[in-house]
Parts: sequence; C-alpha cells; structure tokens
Amino acid sequence: MPKISIIAAVADNYAIGNLNKLPWHLPADLKYFKKLTTGHAVIMGKHTFENLPNGPLPNRKNIVLTSVLSDGICEGYFEANSIEEALELCEKEDEVFIIGGVSIFKQTIDLADKMYITWIHGDFQADAYFPKINFEEWEEISREDHPADEKNPYPYTFSVYQRKKK
Repeated sequence: MPKISIIAAVADNYAIGNLNKLPWHLPADLKYFKKLTTGHAVIMGKHTFENLPNGPLPNRKNIVLTSVLSDGICEGYFEANSIEEALELCEKEDEVFIIGGVSIFKQTIDLADKMYITWIHGDFQADAYFPKINFEEWEEISREDHPADEKNPYPYTFSVYQRKKK
C-alpha cells in the first residue's frame, strides 16, 4: 500500500477554489507542487481534472475519480469510480498524492499519512473550501515561511504534516 499524501494550497480562511479556479496565482506554489508530485501518481476528482489547463499532468500517473466512467480509452490518464479502486491502481507506487477537489479531500483526509499544505496568507472569496483539519491528529514536521515578492503577491508557508501515531 502506498503512502497517501494530500497536497493542497489553502488560504487562511480554508478557501481552495472559486469558480473552478485557484483564487490566487502563486508561481512558487505551482513549482513546489510540480517538484513533489512529478514521478508519482496523482488522484483527483473529475472537476479538478477538467479544469487542468493542459490536460493530464505530465510525468505523473493521473487517476480521475468519476461516477460515470467513459466508454473509450482515456488519453494520458486512468479512471476509477472509488477511492479504493484508485488506490488499487497505485499499489506499486511508494507515494500517491491526493490533489483535489473538496469531495476528494473529504473522502481521503482520514486515510492520509501526510499532508503538504501551502498556506496562502490572506482571506479569499471562494466557493470551495478545504475540510477543517483536526490538528490533534497531525504533527507539523517541516515549515518554510515566505514573504510576498514580485512574482508571488501573497505571503505563504509550505507546511508538511505527518499523522500522529495512535
């Protein structure tokens, strides 16, 4: 069974999306996401997949959760109709990343071993919110704070959390 990791950019007010887009543009976070997920499997919901700007993410095994499987061959990605089925497609992986959206995060937060959260410091207008994190269950194992700069208009923090042993 692979290690299950959630990766998300989350505003201080837990916003993660608005009108099927990120409410911010933060190149440093996009670069961080790419660095961590390249070479691994990524599991996402159908809306998240449909809103990727260039189709399946390159150099990653893309798995799309959907209740309606397509008839034909999926170009550059796999489909699954449950979290369990998606994870079966990843049995040879060492780490699999859950990349959204909201319902997928809600379904997997109790299964996750690790969370890579980029905290975007600000409150944003949103229609999609990350599930509330029970910090009693998680230990922050690394943290990098970054100020806003000419390319990244908001201060942000890369935090990595490990599930506490029960």
